[in-house]
Amino acid sequence: MTRRFVVFGTVQGVGFRWFVARHAKALGFRGYARNLPDGSVEVVADGREESLPELERLLQAGPANAQVERVEQSLEAGRIPTGKSFDVL
Repeated sequence: MTRRFVVFGTVQGVGFRWFVARHAKALGFRGYARNLPDGSVEVVADGREESLPELERLLQAGPANAQVERVEQSLEAGRIPTGKSFDVL
């Protein structure tokens, strides 16, 4: 199941993408996290449906210096990440 998350708040310049990559890999997801021009972070993750609630919880929490305001989520049918791991772009 592939999901796209966009995380808003103070999420750039605080290690957010690396935090996501570490936890997403541990949960068995493949995909990526990347900064967007508007200051948000996009996360595209493909993995087991039962692991999605934990990933979403981690995105809401973020690393210590992040201040997450909100997380938007959408189902991404047909948009499967190409890598075999979880990348930081």
